[in-house]
Amino acid sequence: MSEQTASIRISLQNAGEAQSLFGPQDGFLKIIESEIPAVIDSREAEFTVRGSEREVDMLGQLFGVLLSLIRSGYILSERDVQYAVELAKDFRADQLLDLFKGEITTTFRGRPIRVKTIGQKHYVTTIKKRDIVFGIGPAGTGKTYLAVVLAVVALKEGSVKRIVLTRPAVEAGESLGFLPGDLQEKVDPYLRPLYDALYDVMGPDQVAKALERGLIEIAPLAYMRGRTLDDSFIILDEAQNTTPEQMKMFLTRLGFGSKMVITGDVTQIDLPRGKKSGLIEAKAILSGIEELGFVYFAEQDVVRHSLVQKIIVAYDRSAENLE
Repeated sequence: MSEQTASIRISLQNAGEAQSLFGPQDGFLKIIESEIPAVIDSREAEFTVRGSEREVDMLGQLFGVLLSLIRSGYILSERDVQYAVELAKDFRADQLLDLFKGEITTTFRGRPIRVKTIGQKHYVTTIKKRDIVFGIGPAGTGKTYLAVVLAVVALKEGSVKRIVLTRPAVEAGESLGFLPGDLQEKVDPYLRPLYDALYDVMGPDQVAKALERGLIEIAPLAYMRGRTLDDSFIILDEAQNTTPEQMKMFLTRLGFGSKMVITGDVTQIDLPRGKKSGLIEAKAILSGIEELGFVYFAEQDVVRHSLVQKIIVAYDRSAENLE
């Protein structure tokens, strides 16, 4: 027995609204049509959606949400539309209305910084509530970037007195001792993603001033040993490359009035063969402590180019087939 067909008619206020909704060269419309097989007929100031009741209901919710965002001044991207379609398949597109409302802060050029996925919203909310938060998931989900943004906001608001950013210096089998230059020149390439996030939010000049004044400290993980960090926002990036000993050392640096965010991707471990990841061990040992926050990102939370999400999915499938 075939499902009953249905249709809805959606009115647009002007031609500009249609362009914002359907995208450049109807790019957004093509994404929607490739994912939800209903018929969409566009005519000047209105368009009609025809298909099964389920498809029409999905698209009714989807277009209603997208139009609401456009009318409130939000500029849609290809990534936004792709994510909205994924949510619409479960009739959850309306969650985007809360998601894109408000902003965390702005870049130094004045561009608003907002969460872009439900996973990111949960991450930001958890960081605000908890003193120690683990953000675990694939590349491109905004784990490090959002942590740095929240650290800068906390510094500007005065809730912390400094930002401490650190990473383990384990990359592609290289040792710092064999790289040319002084310590700062050796360390900088490993910490470049942290600098990039800071530059985006504060601008290079303000970052340079904050580093000079000691308001921001960027250092390899080994330099955390023996310290207690009070009134600080501390971020450990690439935590999958810590050893269990390093992870324990880092977590026990937490001082009064401080907040820690630990980010990592357990599928990209660069430790020598046979060495256990401190992030994986911390997940197992600490998951029962209620005051800690664990946020797990999925491939749907990837906010880079849509191809990045497809690459991650392909690698995940390959890994599952090998197991």
